[in-house]
Amino acid sequence: MIRWAAPQDAEALGQVFYSAVRDGPSPYTEAQRAAWVRDVPSGPRWAARLTPLRIAVAEVDGTVAGFMSIESGGYIDLAFIRPAHRGAGLFRQLAARVEDHARSKGEPLLWTHASLMAQPAFRAVGFSTIHHERVERHGEHLDRARMEKRLG
Repeated sequence: MIRWAAPQDAEALGQVFYSAVRDGPSPYTEAQRAAWVRDVPSGPRWAARLTPLRIAVAEVDGTVAGFMSIESGGYIDLAFIRPAHRGAGLFRQLAARVEDHARSKGEPLLWTHASLMAQPAFRAVGFSTIHHERVERHGEHLDRARMEKRLG
C-alpha cells in the first residue's frame, strides 16, 4: 500500500532510513555508512526535517517498508527501502506517486542526488545522470550523482 505520510510516521521513517543505509549489501564501506547515518534519526529534530516534505510511504503488512519525499521544485531528498523489501517494486510505486504529485503541481522535472545504491532504481524509472559528484560527511567521502527526469 502506498499512502502519504502523517506526522506520527516520523519514527518509523527514521528506522527505515537507518536500515536502508546501514543494513544489507552496499557499495559503501562501513565507515562511509556510519558517517552518512550514525544513529536512527528520531525526535523533534528529525520530525522538523520531515515537516516541509511531502512523503510517500510504502507499507507491507502494516509495516513501513520504504518512503520517498518530494519538495517544491521537484527535488527528491529522501528515497529509502528497507533491505528486506528491495526488489519488490516498492521504489517504482513510490516514484510513480511522487511523479503524479509533481505533475499535479506543474513541476517541469524531478531531480535528486542519488547514492550509488539508489542510482539503478532511479534509472529504472526514467531518470538520467547529469553528473557525478563526491560529498564529505564526517570525514568520509561519498560518491553520488545528480539525476533528473523531465516531466514536460
